[in-house]
Amino acid sequence: MLATQNPIEQEGTYPLPEAQLDRFLVQVDVDYPDRKTEREILLATTGAEDAQVHQVFTAAELIEAQQVIRRMPVGDSVVEAILDLIRACRPGEPEGAALADTLSWGPGPRAAQALMLTVRARALLDGRLAPSVADVAALARPVLTHRMALTFAARARGESLSTTIAAVTARSLGLEAAA
Repeated sequence: MLATQNPIEQEGTYPLPEAQLDRFLVQVDVDYPDRKTEREILLATTGAEDAQVHQVFTAAELIEAQQVIRRMPVGDSVVEAILDLIRACRPGEPEGAALADTLSWGPGPRAAQALMLTVRARALLDGRLAPSVADVAALARPVLTHRMALTFAARARGESLSTTIAAVTARSLGLEAAA
């Protein structure tokens, strides 16, 4: 599933309920392009020639890649890191109790599934045969951002989901000393 959302032009649109947002694997925030990229976009999209499309995968190759990712071994340390992180982001769980005044709701089981699949895919794309805890840390924000909500009080204090996720990730994965 792929969807786009422009935070500026939302008139006539409605936010998806949490249960529907949870079905998206990751949230990718796209910033404005740098000048060089914007120039390329400008020239490629306003000229007389159509851009050439190049096939990256056949349908069979895509299915095969999905199967390879699902068969990739994942060490216990990575499984535990995923569970530690997800459970630490739930204000109703003992592991996430410190976030009770920060989060209205946290990630469900689909978040753990999404992290498991994305860390495997990241490892494969990097040419590695197994994911690491560093992959979990790297993918925490895109996987969790749309699966959590700040409380009104947290928003009033100027907190953001990005900083909350970064802090919980560092704490739950033991990365604070390395920071």
